[in-house]
Amino acid sequence: MQQPTKDEMVNVLECQQTDFLEEGAVAFKTRIDRLERVINLLKSNESRLIDAMSTDFGHRSMHQSLFTDIAGSIGPLRIAQTQLKDWMRPEKRKAGPFPLGLLGAKARVEYQPLGVVGLISPWNFPVNLTVTPLAGILSAGNRCMIKPSEYTPATSEAMAEMFHKAFDRSEIAVVTGGPETGATFSGLPFDHLLFTGATSIAYHIMRAAAENLVPVTLELGGKSPVVVGRSADLQKTTDSIMTGKMLNAGQICLAPDYVFVPEESIEEFIEASERSVGRMYPTLLDNPDYTSVINQRHFDRLSGYVNEARERGARIAEINPADEDFAQQPHHKLPPTLIIDPPNDLRVMQDEIFGPILPVKSYRHVDDTLQEINDRPRPLGLYYYGRDAKEEERVLSRTTSGGVTVNDVVMHVAQEDLPFGGVGPSGMGSYHGIDGFRRFSHAKAVFTQSRLNVAELAGLRPPYGKKLLGTARQQMR
Repeated sequence: MQQPTKDEMVNVLECQQTDFLEEGAVAFKTRIDRLERVINLLKSNESRLIDAMSTDFGHRSMHQSLFTDIAGSIGPLRIAQTQLKDWMRPEKRKAGPFPLGLLGAKARVEYQPLGVVGLISPWNFPVNLTVTPLAGILSAGNRCMIKPSEYTPATSEAMAEMFHKAFDRSEIAVVTGGPETGATFSGLPFDHLLFTGATSIAYHIMRAAAENLVPVTLELGGKSPVVVGRSADLQKTTDSIMTGKMLNAGQICLAPDYVFVPEESIEEFIEASERSVGRMYPTLLDNPDYTSVINQRHFDRLSGYVNEARERGARIAEINPADEDFAQQPHHKLPPTLIIDPPNDLRVMQDEIFGPILPVKSYRHVDDTLQEINDRPRPLGLYYYGRDAKEEERVLSRTTSGGVTVNDVVMHVAQEDLPFGGVGPSGMGSYHGIDGFRRFSHAKAVFTQSRLNVAELAGLRPPYGKKLLGTARQQMR
């Protein structure tokens, strides 16, 4: 994979900035055309992208890639196209207070493109998390420079070639390379920088962006908890949880990271989880629907979590429906593994897991779960299962998370009309739908004064006197 120099990246950025300024107001048709070209790229390169993702992962479900990374990326682009006219309309605001709102004064907000947006995308959904942000970036009228992950080199190279054929580098440019390239990229003077990835890397991203006062949107992760209420149907609950946990082998920023279960229901929860997995994945090693862990490093990290928990005496419930030997495999597949009531000082309870491992913690009172959730950094997602409306309200109102799904996991990210983002260590800023359009726009305030001489009428110009005192007193009412 070619490693571009800093000068080469700066040249591309300057080219985009110059072209953006020369273009002036970005026409509706231009924005629609750019969105359409991205859609056509996904459609015409569907097979290539799916094959590339499978190559990068060792094995990745073809059906999953089609759904999450191809169809899942086209949807937001289409929505942007259908909603764009409404999004672009100036937003009327109320002119005031008196006397500034006198007879004919008007106020509005115009959403203006920022210029050039830098986009650093991760490896876990390498196409989706590169393309989906473009719905907001391009609909807002911006240019974009993209730095995809070095962990998925085949996919990154495929995207670089695709975009190069369909877009001039002054519109969209893809920069490939390793960590050094990423560090240089994050320090470029963009008009905005979007980073999706690990919280540990986000510190470096913010530090680099701060050198040029580049505003950032950070989509991170964290340990997203699940609270299973006593009113929940456990079989339906585990069907849902294990679907979310095993999608992409748990390599999802919003994957359920640990589950609270009533103490009297632990055994039933384990048995229900085993049934859920067995129905979806009767086998795992050669199952085309079950994705591999991305590489040896992450495989070793995940295996280390389980080994540490076992050595500390925690109960391990490995779910292996066909009793397969995972030591004999060409990839890095791991069976879904429950760790029952692990001590909180274990690494599996400290780190974001990002794999098919699920700690299960028992509780007596739901308030105990809220205390533990609130003792941790604020997560990207939170999930509640149950039919008790008062308990649901208590869980949601007494915790803070980037987003919430009730009686399911992950799915709030799929709602394009909801903002997606984290809070605190799980992220900064949000996008999707109109929130993405506005995230990558400058909300420019425009006030048009009335034809009346307001300054004269209100005594706003020296020499000051009774008129100004009257105006001030009126505003103080």
